[in-house]
Amino acid sequence: MTTLKNSVQLIGRLGSDPELRTFESGKKMTSFSLATNETYYNANGDKVTDTQWHNIVAWEKKAELVTDYLKKGSEIAVQGKLVNRKYEKDGMTKYITEINLNEMLMLDKKEE
Repeated sequence: MTTLKNSVQLIGRLGSDPELRTFESGKKMTSFSLATNETYYNANGDKVTDTQWHNIVAWEKKAELVTDYLKKGSEIAVQGKLVNRKYEKDGMTKYITEINLNEMLMLDKKEE
């Protein structure tokens, strides 16, 4: 049960092409946004689609795989953990929540 303490599973589509970054230390990282959609009917009977955007971060070999095989619009299932961090920009403290990718499953059909 300890692996369930901080675990997130999502299915969605990439909002942009992932870009691989290599740091001075040699570590590789890519980040991308993932859109998840929930469809429901409101009180008036109208169909409503609610889209949530999630920031996904992949490191090292997983970062290379993401960059090599995924593109904007790709449908994937991800499993990872939530990470909250803060950084300084223009003298202001910014806060961000990301999902560090542990596992990924590509759901698009194979192109012929």
